[in-house]
Amino acid sequence: MLELKNIVYKAPEDGKEIISDVSFTIDDRFVAITGPNGGGKSTIAKIIAGIIKPTSGRILLDGEDITDLSITERANKGVSFAFQQPVRFKGITVKDLITLAAGKPIKVSDVCTYLSEVGLCARDYVNREVNASLSGGELKRIEIAMIMARGTKLSIFDEPEAGIDLWSFGNLISVFEKMHTKINGNILIISHQERILNIADKIVVIANGKLKNIGTKNEILPDLYKSTGACSVLTAKLEDKQ
Repeated sequence: MLELKNIVYKAPEDGKEIISDVSFTIDDRFVAITGPNGGGKSTIAKIIAGIIKPTSGRILLDGEDITDLSITERANKGVSFAFQQPVRFKGITVKDLITLAAGKPIKVSDVCTYLSEVGLCARDYVNREVNASLSGGELKRIEIAMIMARGTKLSIFDEPEAGIDLWSFGNLISVFEKMHTKINGNILIISHQERILNIADKIVVIANGKLKNIGTKNEILPDLYKSTGACSVLTAKLEDKQ
């Protein structure tokens, strides 16, 4: 369980308040944070992961205060973070990456299992180099396979739909649905895509750096659709185009 207490973040350049006294708990299996672009969603994800430090407030992971821990220390405590744009590693194979993520030597058959879980043919990918030859959708799925191999307490995905095609987006939804039942820990996804929000156990709405609402999808989505300020959150409904 992760708990944010009175989180405030001010931009170091000009002192502008980006996050304003935000508090909520992540104790459901699958939680989505949504809201307008520029509202502070990704900033909160980076604060949780330890990429940036809050100006004030506390972050607790299973009751332990991790506010002052680095991104590496948080990773060791069980926090995984997937970037909007996955990193490419020239000279490193998919097998190497998943083995590193697991934190221990694993069999090729285990690597293949993780790849199969995210809808990739293991034979075609296990020895491929993680370079420009891979599409955005392929990289996203490989990154998810890495996080599944880690099996951490909290897995954070920052707008996993960014930069991928329609076919890959549909497959990503299937992968997250599988993760919902298979992963040991909590999943946190930053997204404004309706299909991702529809598979969340809890939705957190962030706008203008503040917590606007929190609840189940049945409690949150109807008001989100009606709200003029939130309509932009649900633009580009990819499922309508598939």
